[in-house]
Amino acid sequence: MRPAAAIAARIGLPVRDHDLVDQALVHSSWLHEHPEAVAGHNERLEFLGDAVVNLAISEAVYARHPEDDEGLLSARRAAIVSTSGLARLAARIDLGEFLRLGQGESQRGGRLRPSLLASAFEALSGALYLDLGYPATREWLLELAAEDLAAAGVASGTLKSPKSRLQEMTQRRTGGRPEYRIVSAEGPDHEKRFRIEVAVDGVIVGTGEGLSRRIAETAAAAEALETLAAETGRGVSPGRAAAPRRAAGPGTDVGAS
Repeated sequence: MRPAAAIAARIGLPVRDHDLVDQALVHSSWLHEHPEAVAGHNERLEFLGDAVVNLAISEAVYARHPEDDEGLLSARRAAIVSTSGLARLAARIDLGEFLRLGQGESQRGGRLRPSLLASAFEALSGALYLDLGYPATREWLLELAAEDLAAAGVASGTLKSPKSRLQEMTQRRTGGRPEYRIVSAEGPDHEKRFRIEVAVDGVIVGTGEGLSRRIAETAAAAEALETLAAETGRGVSPGRAAAPRRAAGPGTDVGAS
């Protein structure tokens, strides 16, 4: 069974354009190793899906919280459409098992990496939008995210962006600030893809990718929060065991947003 048919069966939607949905599951690392096998990777669909997911979730939180101002609505949405939030949605449909990853990316645990899962989820959403239209895609998204929509913002900590929470965490622990460094920025200006590393006390604790610097930094911060939380749970000094690489040079500290 081809990947599109398998994911269609999993999500229960009548996918018509299997080629398009197949492309949503192709990571650039797989295309690099199999350049003649498919038409392209999923980054253009990710760009489109980002807008689709944001609109659907924005509509939902706007309707649910008529008393909220723009800031609170943005925070509630961010609790769901952050890297960790989208990765959680992706995990509910076991999206990682359907992805086409290069051998190296797969061996590095790419099928479980939050930033990769979030990007793939956006790509799938973009493909479903093109294939089935916005109403069907929105209904599927809101059903999948129903639990998150009900809980969005219940805990005050979720009303802050990953970058803000990471900065607060590092200031409490060491008095320092996270440092963000651009690892790469590839592609034409209108589709440039950024890869960002974030370091805490000189140790890289998270990486993120996205179609803007802000998105990549947010993804890196979300991964860093998970890394530091896991280390704390194991009683490890923050940033020391799980991420042994040292930052290569001075980071670009852009602060919280």
